[in-house]
Amino acid sequence: MATPYHPPVKRSVEIAGHKTSISLEPLFWDMLRYAAEEEGLPISALVARIDAERIAAENPPGLAGAIRLWLVARGGEVQ
Repeated sequence: MATPYHPPVKRSVEIAGHKTSISLEPLFWDMLRYAAEEEGLPISALVARIDAERIAAENPPGLAGAIRLWLVARGGEVQ
């Protein structure tokens, strides 16, 4: 794994038929990719699920923040 200190990288993900840009640091992109692989889902499907959970929250954060929080709460790791 490279150094965790890197500015966010913007990538496009499709959620509910709409493309949206998400900016995450490479470490979080790696963690998200690993989580999606573990769950047998495409990254877009996992992001859509996180987005739905986020929207249902009492005080929803932004999508990128929700992804980071979800990964940390999950005990995210990278292989």
